[in-house]
Amino acid sequence: MNSFPVTEWPFQKVLIANRGEIALRVIRACQELGLRTVAVYSDADRDALHVRMADEAYHIGPAVAAKSYLHIPTLIDVARRSGAQAVHPGYGFLSENATFVEACQEAGLIFVGPPPEAQAAMGEKTAARRTAQAAGVPIVPGAMSDVEDDTLAEELAAKIGYPVLLKAAAGGGGKGIRFVRDPKELLSSLRTARSEARSAFGDGRVYIEKAITPARHIEVQFIADAHGNVVHLGERECSIQRRHQKLIEESPSPVVDAELRQRMTSAVVNLVRSINYVNAGTAEFLLAPDRNFYFLEVNARIQVEHPVTEWVTGIDLVQEQLRVAAGLPLSFTQEEIEFRGVAIECRISAEDPENRFLPATGTVLALQEPSGPGVRVESSLYAGLQVPLYYDPLLSKLIVWGRDRLQAIARMRRALREYQILGVRTTLPFARWLMEHPRYIAGDFSTDFITEEWDTRPKNVPLFTEPTGRELSEEQVAALVGSLLMHEQVMQEQQRRQPLSDGVGEVNRWRDASRRELLRRSL
Repeated sequence: MNSFPVTEWPFQKVLIANRGEIALRVIRACQELGLRTVAVYSDADRDALHVRMADEAYHIGPAVAAKSYLHIPTLIDVARRSGAQAVHPGYGFLSENATFVEACQEAGLIFVGPPPEAQAAMGEKTAARRTAQAAGVPIVPGAMSDVEDDTLAEELAAKIGYPVLLKAAAGGGGKGIRFVRDPKELLSSLRTARSEARSAFGDGRVYIEKAITPARHIEVQFIADAHGNVVHLGERECSIQRRHQKLIEESPSPVVDAELRQRMTSAVVNLVRSINYVNAGTAEFLLAPDRNFYFLEVNARIQVEHPVTEWVTGIDLVQEQLRVAAGLPLSFTQEEIEFRGVAIECRISAEDPENRFLPATGTVLALQEPSGPGVRVESSLYAGLQVPLYYDPLLSKLIVWGRDRLQAIARMRRALREYQILGVRTTLPFARWLMEHPRYIAGDFSTDFITEEWDTRPKNVPLFTEPTGRELSEEQVAALVGSLLMHEQVMQEQQRRQPLSDGVGEVNRWRDASRRELLRRSL
C-alpha cells in the first residue's frame, strides 16, 4: 500500500479552500506529489501568489470572507466546475467546520482532514472538553457547554472564580478569546468575544473556563490514518503570544523532559483513538508551574506552526495529510520517528508591535527574504502586494533549525537581520527584540511574557522598525533594489520560457495574462 502510485489515488486534482501562505504550502505539496491544484480568490486576492502558482484559479466573490472564503455553496460549485476531486481547507476559515465537510462529502469530494464526526467531537470546543474528560484527559475547570444567557454566564464565572477566559466554541487560533479579571468586564467582554467568533467562524457561541496563570502553552502534533495507526510527532512550545495569538513557536519545548513528554503524548494518543480520528490534528494544553497539564482543545486541522515539527522530524505533514485522505496508511511508524535538533518559527504579520500590535496595511515596495543554512521561509509576500485588512494579518513564517536551541536562536537572529520588508509595518522588530531577550534565551517565559516584558519595556529605547523608504541608508536601498531587480529578471526569464497555455482552458490564459500584467507594473 505504501508504494501505491499517485496516479492511482482517488483524486488527481485538489482545490485549496484558503489563501495566503498556507495555500502556497498546500500547492507545493501537491506539485511534489504530481497532483494538480485549483486556487480560489476574492476581489482582494486577484493578484495573490497562490493564484499565480496554482494550475487553475477561480474567483469566488468580494473581499469580505463571509461572501467568499466562508461561502460553502460557492466553494462546492468551483470544485465541481474545475473537476477537483478533493478539497484541502488549510487552517482557519472552514477548516474545522463539520457542515463544510458534510457538503464536500455530499458533492462527492474528498475532504483532506478529519471526518465530520471527528470535527463535531473535536472541532467544537465544548464537545471536545467533554470528550477529553471522558477519555481521562485532565481539563481546565469551566463550562461543558456554550453559555448564551448573560445571567447564567455571570453565575458560572462567579462559581469558577476570576480570572476567567471566554473562548469561541467553534474555532481556534486565538479568535474570540477574552481574558476577564473583573466581574464588571464580563458582559462587555462576552459581547466582544461573540462578535469576533461570529466574524471569524460564522458561529458566535462562547464558553467560559478558569484562567490558569502563570502557565505555558504546549501542544502535541498527531496524525492518524484509516488503518488504525495513530502517532504523535512530539510537542511544540507556543507560550510567546499576545491576545492569545501565537507569535513564536518552537520544537521541542525547553521545559518538557522525557517523563512529561511521555505523559502528554500518551494522553493525546488515547484521546485520538477514543474518537476514531483520521488525518492530522493538534492537542493543546496548559502547563501549570507544578508541571500538571490541562487539556484546552484539539485543532482538527493543520496548524500554522507545523513547519517546526516537520523540521525536527523530517516528515512532510501536508503530504501525509494527502496520503491519508487517499486512503493510504501512514508512511512511518511511531518507532521510526527520530527527533533531531531544535526548530523555531517567527510569524511575520502586518501588525505594528509598537502600537499594541494593531493591524497594518500598505503596499510592499520592496522585499528581501533571508536564506542560507537552516533557514526556511513560507511567504505570500511579493513586491507590489497591497496588504488587505479583511483577513488574518499573517504575511509569512520564518523558520530556522539548529543542532541545539542556542544555534537555532543564533540562526534566527541572522535571518531576522536579513529580512527586509519595505512599505508595511510588520512584527519583525518584535521578533528581533525577542531573540536578544535574556529570559527567552534562558527558556524562562510563560503566556504572560508579552505583558511582563514587552509592554513594560522602556519606551525611550528605539527599536529597529520597518523603513518607509525615507529612513533607508544608501546601502539598504541598493540591497533592496538589487534584490527586486534580480527577482524581476528571473520572472521575465520564466515568462519568456513558459507557453501561454497548457491546455486547461480559460483559467490558465487568465493566469498567464495576470503574470504579464504584474511584471509590467513592476518594471
